[in-house]
Amino acid sequence: MKRFFEMIPGILAWLTLVLMFVLSRYLPVWVSIFIILFDIYWVLKTVYMSLHLRATYSEMRRVMKVNWLARIREEQLPADGVRHLVVLPMYDEPHEVVRESFVSLLRANYPKEKMFVVLALEDRAGEAARAVGRKIEAEFKEKFGALLVTHHPAGLPGEVPGKGSNEAWAGAQAYRELIVPAGIAPEDVLVSVFDIDTQVYPEYFSRLAYVYLKADGRTRAIYQPIPLFTNNIFEAPMLARVVAFSTTFWQMMQQSRPERLTSFSSQSIPLRTLLDIGWWQKDIVSEDSRIFWQGFLRYHGDFRVEPLFYPVSMDAAVAPTFWGTMKNIYKQQRRWGWGAENIPYMLEGFRRDPQIPRGKKRYWTFQVIEGFHSWATNALIIFALGWLPVLLGGPHFGHSVLSYNLPNITRDIITISMVGIASSAILSVLLLPKRPGGIGAKDYAVFVLQWVLMPVTLIVFGAFPGLEAQTRLMLGGRFRLGFWVTPKGRYEKISAS
Repeated sequence: MKRFFEMIPGILAWLTLVLMFVLSRYLPVWVSIFIILFDIYWVLKTVYMSLHLRATYSEMRRVMKVNWLARIREEQLPADGVRHLVVLPMYDEPHEVVRESFVSLLRANYPKEKMFVVLALEDRAGEAARAVGRKIEAEFKEKFGALLVTHHPAGLPGEVPGKGSNEAWAGAQAYRELIVPAGIAPEDVLVSVFDIDTQVYPEYFSRLAYVYLKADGRTRAIYQPIPLFTNNIFEAPMLARVVAFSTTFWQMMQQSRPERLTSFSSQSIPLRTLLDIGWWQKDIVSEDSRIFWQGFLRYHGDFRVEPLFYPVSMDAAVAPTFWGTMKNIYKQQRRWGWGAENIPYMLEGFRRDPQIPRGKKRYWTFQVIEGFHSWATNALIIFALGWLPVLLGGPHFGHSVLSYNLPNITRDIITISMVGIASSAILSVLLLPKRPGGIGAKDYAVFVLQWVLMPVTLIVFGAFPGLEAQTRLMLGGRFRLGFWVTPKGRYEKISAS
């Protein structure tokens, strides 16, 4: 059954695309009507999602103005025992990137003696990574409750080299060496696992503790910040910026729809939960999203992602050259698209567990499969395949009124949808970090106008990598993807921007 479940997303995506061609030839009228209705649906969805985006932005701005440590004390919440265990898995990232993340931890408005930090190194990264670890340890060892540098051995049986296996190794070692000897209850420890380029804003850990202490069923949840890919946004070319902000905006929209929210990238999890589910799985690529499904199945559907409405900042995918940047963006999106590997895990878990309510099974099955299907097909249908009935429908359809008006109708509908894109353009400017020397009028103009590239990014860096990932999962075997580490660095301004 697992192989069949793995094939589902790829089969659905390719069936949709092939039928677009076949039916445009033999049923051009019906396909034209479908395209018009689909475009209208896309416009309505764009408006609907824009409302969620604005709601999340407003709430995020409100949350960021609060001193959450003071709020905890005002409400007399039992936060004295809450500890934060921060796990930072790294591969071969430069010292500069790693140090920036540690410096951000020092700026946190939370007692440093209650923060335990783990720098999780990969042995396969070699001496250069170990040298970075020694520098970090020498500078920051005395500045937290504890600082532990772990070394994940290469080639352990049953593991896929990547972030998940490294996190599981580091988390288990930190539990044995830091938490157990100190006699701290697992329910009092929040484990924040961050990409090595993740920089926290000052109130992150206080906000996390507040939400955790106020939550019902607090250990049955993952606590999800908003990822802002803005650390190096001024270094990135326009295409990279549009892709980075698009990812941020999608995560922001989901924060206002918590019933659909799953875990992504940097996140925080109660230690009690991690012990129950057995840490991160070591033989997969998409550990950041799989951890949600591990919890969902372990607790028979009584599990959720709790939105924090508070950001962390991360790097946009950038390389020293323009084409290197484009390659990195594509590979990063393809790796995220490989999250479709969670579909067979989810469906197999649903099949075996009669305790999960049927309504939840149906809801999540549709939401997850439809989400990956839309990822791989929607942009192609909207921006690339709308002309198929006119091209393939034959001379009889070609002389019809519908054939004549189809391009104009679809163009007008897509033009209306630009209202949503305009909202994204404005919001991207509002989310820009401070820049040395300030941001001039020319910079603002570029950051708004860059959104005309959105149709290109939706196809080239959305549909294509999503479709490739699903196709590889469908074919299996030697086509399966391993973990690809997004290169991190600090570069000068890149051309084609």
